[in-house]
Amino acid sequence: MLNKRCGKGSGVIQRVLLWVVVLGWVNGAAAEEVNPDPWEGFNRKMFAFNEAVDEYLWLPATKGYRYITPEPVQRGVHNFVGNLNDVVSLFSNILQLKFHNSMQDLARVVVNTTFGLGGLFDVATPAGVAKQHEEFGQVLGYWGVPSGPYLVLPFLGPSNIRDGFSWLPNAYLHPVTFYDDESFNWSYTLLYALDLRSELMKSEALISGDRYTFIRDAYMQRREYLVNDGQIDDIYGDDGF
Repeated sequence: MLNKRCGKGSGVIQRVLLWVVVLGWVNGAAAEEVNPDPWEGFNRKMFAFNEAVDEYLWLPATKGYRYITPEPVQRGVHNFVGNLNDVVSLFSNILQLKFHNSMQDLARVVVNTTFGLGGLFDVATPAGVAKQHEEFGQVLGYWGVPSGPYLVLPFLGPSNIRDGFSWLPNAYLHPVTFYDDESFNWSYTLLYALDLRSELMKSEALISGDRYTFIRDAYMQRREYLVNDGQIDDIYGDDGF
């Protein structure tokens, strides 16, 4: 069993490194792109497709989930999902050589898993252990890989070339990947999607004007903010936003 896990872990590392090489090559040409959304025609069509899927599938499902699920249970699901995401953040911080942040991630995972009943309760945040928000797209951005043009992915939504390629390494870094139970993995994926959509419902009232443009600009600014660890002066000048 141990050899199987080690072999699988080695394969993960090899795949991650391969994606780094491929992404660096693809984005080399995209780095010179002046227009951040050169594929707007395609993106708007894909955006319309995703909006239709959301209207007829995810939004009704999420409303049903919120209606039948008590608030404490929803919070427990959100904390459980966040605890597993902290593992992705842990490895992502290590890959960026941010060892202090990675130790915070490790502390969060240990504390929430043990004292938070497997992550159902977030006891680390009230204890002063701040949550990190790191994943493989930010790793690539940290090491100088440009974002490339904006890209709307089917079902997944707003992205760019760099973040689009990062979905696979993020999946390999996620602990669910190592749990060999297909029914659990699918159940977790569904809960993750419902929790994510539920969280997005809380901020939708902020959207104004052209929905596509608003979401695109918000996504791009948020990603730059995260990649630069909140150092927005480096992006927007001394006055920030």
